Amino acid sequence: MPTHTNSTLLASGHQKLAWARAHMPVHAALRGRLGQTRPFAGQTIAVCSHIEAKTGILLETLAAAGAQVVFAGSEPGSSQDDVVAALNEHPAITGYAERGVSEARLAELHRQALAHAPALILDDAAELTARLVHERPDLLTGLKGVCEQTTTGVQRIRAMLDDGALAFPAYAVNHTPMKHEFDNIHGTGESALTNLLLTTNLLLAGKQVVVAGYGDCGVGVAHKARALGAQVTVTEVEPRQALRAHMNGFAVRPMAEAAAIGEFFITVTGNREVLRREHFERMRSGAILANAGHFNVEIDAAALAELAIERYPARSGIETFRFADGREVHLLCEGRLVNLAAPTAMGHPAEVMDQTFAVQLMAAVDLWEHGATLAPGVHTVPDRVDRQIAELKLETLGIVLDEMTEAQRRFLAAWKSEELL
Repeated sequence: MPTHTNSTLLASGHQKLAWARAHMPVHAALRGRLGQTRPFAGQTIAVCSHIEAKTGILLETLAAAGAQVVFAGSEPGSSQDDVVAALNEHPAITGYAERGVSEARLAELHRQALAHAPALILDDAAELTARLVHERPDLLTGLKGVCEQTTTGVQRIRAMLDDGALAFPAYAVNHTPMKHEFDNIHGTGESALTNLLLTTNLLLAGKQVVVAGYGDCGVGVAHKARALGAQVTVTEVEPRQALRAHMNGFAVRPMAEAAAIGEFFITVTGNREVLRREHFERMRSGAILANAGHFNVEIDAAALAELAIERYPARSGIETFRFADGREVHLLCEGRLVNLAAPTAMGHPAEVMDQTFAVQLMAAVDLWEHGATLAPGVHTVPDRVDRQIAELKLETLGIVLDEMTEAQRRFLAAWKSEELL
């Protein structure tokens, strides 16, 4: 690659990192604290995530805490080459990530990262964790634990536990209030819709939007789509989530029915073939399909291709499939994460990832310090860790809380009726 291209790439990467760094004050505070205590001194920590600027700030903070950091991308289309290049200039950070790679190449990059024999893994969708357990069991003796930040990843690690394959403790970072209440709802909700609209350059107001899945991510997508003026239908397989959507004022329909009315479809389930042939056959012409779940299996692209008599690129990031009856259906980003794989995608907002990665980071510190007391399995991140990040976030926002009086503390601790009066 020509030198001027390398310098341009590096400059772009450092510019993105600088912008993210300026908008992630929680990490700035943690770099100051952990830079003094250096809890990870001499340890190798592997991070698997979408490698873009906000992730880069997490890697810098881990390095400030004393770690030798190795990173890999968690998804073929979400790493940014300029950010990867800039991060690889850091003496304590080594990366194996490339944008737009094949699944085979992604697997090889993961193997290269694992060859560093990490003591801790901070994972996304359990990509490195599953590969280590399955392909490199020789590394298990040196692995002290895993921090997993996604719903999909926690599910995969629990599947490992059910199969008797889990030999280490794992923190379910995804399930902390500071993660799922903000990252999943606001981060996914805003970034998925922002990138959907940027990629299509179409109006959401007044459109029929179908959201598949009403977990925390689906909640965010559905509510924010409605706030933009869309008419939102939710599809679900879990009765309590369906009831939750109904009580929140959304239409709840089976996908077979929703397929016939939807103009935009957004899958957020963490499962496969949520949109499949039987649904494509019912869709109106011009339907737009996007995925906001981790894997590119929620939309059955193979079935879509089988149905089509012609397929062509309609716009950057959009492929159109034309059926024999003349209808056309548009698939975004090959069914990959719309908020990260779209042409202009930047992932979640920096303010959201500041606290998400802070929870991931401090969960790792806690796991390193207390992991020896934990049995192999999936564990809840201690409340003290989550609360600490909330307090730090409020401090950076300049928000001051009330404090309970001594009488209020005694009241909450009381149980005898005379003590409650």
